[in-house]
Amino acid sequence: REHRDYCPTDNEITRTKPRVMMALSMFAHRVTFDTKPQAKLARICVVRRTTLARVNPSDTGPNSALTSFTGAVKRFGVGLLASVIIARPSTAFQLETTSIFGDLAGLEANPVTNARALLRNALPIDNKQIRDVQRKLESISDDLRVPGVRFSGVESSVSGAYKIVSNDTTKILASVAPEKLNDGKSALAQLQRELEDFKVIVNNKDKQEVPYAQQRALTLVGRIEEDMVKGFPFTIPSPYEAAPLLKGRATVEVEVKVKDNSSLDTGIMTIILDGYNAPVTAGNFVDLVQRGFYDGMDIQRSDGFVIQSGKPTAKGQDGFIDPISRKERTIPLEIMPKMKDKDGLPVYEFTFEDVGKYRDEPVLPFNAFGTLAMARREAEPNSASSQFFFLLKESELTPSGTNILDGRYSVFGYVVDGQELLRELKAGDVIQSMKVVDGAENLVNGLRDDMLSASESST
Repeated sequence: REHRDYCPTDNEITRTKPRVMMALSMFAHRVTFDTKPQAKLARICVVRRTTLARVNPSDTGPNSALTSFTGAVKRFGVGLLASVIIARPSTAFQLETTSIFGDLAGLEANPVTNARALLRNALPIDNKQIRDVQRKLESISDDLRVPGVRFSGVESSVSGAYKIVSNDTTKILASVAPEKLNDGKSALAQLQRELEDFKVIVNNKDKQEVPYAQQRALTLVGRIEEDMVKGFPFTIPSPYEAAPLLKGRATVEVEVKVKDNSSLDTGIMTIILDGYNAPVTAGNFVDLVQRGFYDGMDIQRSDGFVIQSGKPTAKGQDGFIDPISRKERTIPLEIMPKMKDKDGLPVYEFTFEDVGKYRDEPVLPFNAFGTLAMARREAEPNSASSQFFFLLKESELTPSGTNILDGRYSVFGYVVDGQELLRELKAGDVIQSMKVVDGAENLVNGLRDDMLSASESST
């Protein structure tokens, strides 16, 4: 393949030693494409086959039964999605698989699918009061899905959030970093006023205004939560401390030239990169952005499941060649688990499966449409360099904990604005520019540091 593989092979489906065999029916998909340009998909054949999930007979009881079933379903998802990706199906084919994935989605109740919500959850803070406010305001999204809006639920959530903000001001501000206290106080006062206005909107049953009020309040909640972050949450291990590192967050704006589209010429999307949970991966990306590495590069893959780019055009090159060492710069696999070890570090160089974290979920999951991750050679966890991909799927299809990518590939950001552009992109469209519009100061050991060191050496 021309690009780095990012999905597991079929061999990964059945690797554990057999004890008791439990059959689980699954589907492998064979897709035949028409060679005529006006018809990409000629037909779809669904071939039934069986994959086996292994269960240890000594594991008994309801908990082990659930674990065995969950494991079986994960293997089901691995085989199914792997075959789908390899086949590169069209939109018509995706519709065929939706009902199958619907059963998988039920394994996780209400998975978080909003990119900004995932980023709020990923902040390294511990304040019960502000988290309760966040959850109450986010739960309004469920009420908005009810035809006509379920105002009783909205009223309960807004009133509950207002009560916490009004009564627990001291507890909330106690967690704010000292140097950010003034901003924290200002944001909290604004949030209280916003919730007062929100209550009026609810009393008037203004269903058009509810989502806007919700987002304004959540923006302030996110600002308060960011003010609670006190320094960088862990010490980066020595093998990686000299690499470009993003010690915080950064916002990147991407402008893309869309070809052969009568309704769209150029588009812009905004990405937030999370260096709190993936400092090496996000730092590598920000450094490449500041070098202008991606400017003028084509979108190299668009198959309905991912948008991928980052492969240099020079013959024989697969990633970024460091101008000093003249070798390809690679970064380790880096995934922060929700259940952290004492050192609070991400898992480096190994997948969750490799280190026995079968039940762990990543802090940054593949839940949102437009999840950003590094591509790599499938059999080499530490081979990522410059190639990246956006995942194009709704997380209800493969929610966190049941999909084939969580714990195997490094997520380091999410598209937060302009997600609709991803649906329009195709191979051959051009990344006109990428630029860091906020958080550039959080990058260390990057291009600017290299230039400063070189200047100091010459003097």
